[in-house]
Amino acid sequence: MSVWDDLVGQDRVVEQLQAAARAARASVLAGRGGAAAGNASLMTHAWLFTGPPGAGQVTAARAFAAALQCTSPDLELGGVPGCGFCDGCHTVLSGSHADVKQVRTDGLSIGVGDMRDLVLRAASYPTGGRWSVILVDAAHRLTEAAANALLKGVEEPSPRTVWLLCAPSVQDVLPTIRSRCRLLVLRTPAAEAVADMLVRRDGVEPAAARIAALAGQGDIDRARRLAVDEQARSRRAEVLRIPLEVADLGGCLAAAQRLVDTAKADAEALAETQDARETEDLRAAYGAAEGSRAPRGMAGAVKELEKRQKSRATRTRRETLNVALGDLLGFYRDVLALQFGAGGELANEDQRPALQRVAGAGAAENTLRRIEAVLACRRALDRNVDPLLAVEAMTVALRAG
Repeated sequence: MSVWDDLVGQDRVVEQLQAAARAARASVLAGRGGAAAGNASLMTHAWLFTGPPGAGQVTAARAFAAALQCTSPDLELGGVPGCGFCDGCHTVLSGSHADVKQVRTDGLSIGVGDMRDLVLRAASYPTGGRWSVILVDAAHRLTEAAANALLKGVEEPSPRTVWLLCAPSVQDVLPTIRSRCRLLVLRTPAAEAVADMLVRRDGVEPAAARIAALAGQGDIDRARRLAVDEQARSRRAEVLRIPLEVADLGGCLAAAQRLVDTAKADAEALAETQDARETEDLRAAYGAAEGSRAPRGMAGAVKELEKRQKSRATRTRRETLNVALGDLLGFYRDVLALQFGAGGELANEDQRPALQRVAGAGAAENTLRRIEAVLACRRALDRNVDPLLAVEAMTVALRAG
């Protein structure tokens, strides 16, 4: 399976990346004294991948990184870089390639220390003689100091270093950085394309795949979870009951508490396994025996680890709430479509009776105010407002219409 197969509905982006990978290979051959081919202007040292949530920015960047390291013998016959089977592709996709570094963050931001280390790494020559690739999968989470450190690396690139930055939109990246990157904008994939992928790749029944693809609203990962995870479907059903449960103040407060408790439970479930494993690995790294005195320097490392774990728990809660808010937005958009008599399929087609009930109980103006209430809750969470207070304010506003 080619590395490009995971990019659903992104034909234009795939064509550009394949052309750039060919040009990059021609550049490597020319540097080794081989015959150069292709257009060198198609390749550049920094790329910025943007698009709506779930469209596949990180997937596209990883596929491009694999294509740059592809060693398929078919390339000599004019094959497309990114075969998915060679050692180069396989190690990139598995995260073990020596010349590809992917920067992730479990917390709320990427600090300047991490970015300075990457800039130093970017100055070195790739060990495999091809390209040194640094993939930052959340460039919008860079602190101001980290972004300034990244700017130095992008401004003064090593001849064989490629930066791949991923962000929701071009506005989420400093102008000085984005002006030095080639921009690729991914679009929301069609529900039909997502459903087809779920059927082919995950063995989902066509009817269930169609419902999951519509409910995912263009987010491929979300659609896959809804198709294969019963717990994800149950939580979505709970969220979509909220518009029917906010008839009184008690229902509003109960619904808000339930949403926040679910987000907290998700964070705690992750902490039970991941936090304990990380702490044990840290103790092992310092050679700390059970019940013995902590070795010198370990206390500071434990404190730093606990800080990262707390930040990750906060991010997990926010992400769980954001998924729920996205489902609510989709519900009220469908309500609005029914109120205006718009044709076509609804994102929540499986909830049509509930949608019709809510649509018939109010006017379009009420639905618009409810959509604004959900968006206001999302903005409040981004500003670190207490989650329960933000969600309670939203549910009360949903009742008022």
